[in-house]
Amino acid sequence: MDKPYDILKIMEFLPHRYPFLLLDRVMDLVPGESIVALKNVTISEPFFQGHFPKEPIMPGVLIVEAMAQAGGVLAYETVGGNLETSAVYFMGMDKVKFRKPVIPGDQLVFNVKIIRNRSTVFKMAGTAKVDGKVVTEAEIMASLGEKE
Repeated sequence: MDKPYDILKIMEFLPHRYPFLLLDRVMDLVPGESIVALKNVTISEPFFQGHFPKEPIMPGVLIVEAMAQAGGVLAYETVGGNLETSAVYFMGMDKVKFRKPVIPGDQLVFNVKIIRNRSTVFKMAGTAKVDGKVVTEAEIMASLGEKE
């Protein structure tokens, strides 16, 4: 990888947009192997209005979604999918564990590695860390398919 992918480059790979695009930068990517991506968590995120007003905590399901989005970028770069005609679909998650709350001001760093790749189906293992400490871990499955 020559340089980090900024948000504009990430938007080339993922169909998600605000408020559901949950990655800010890709720091490292080795097609067929792994990706390191990050998300800056800010109080202006719309989910903090209700989760929870007096004690803002990022919903765990959104942490896993952000991890899956990083995996989606990795899958595209691994297969060399056609961005115009194909999309990455989140298929499942296993062994999800939430270790610590994520709050405004935290920077989530996602490390996602491919465990298995058969054609266009991927099984990946990921962690989300804040300050070097694991806050979430999961195995995720995704498939590269044709856009409807």
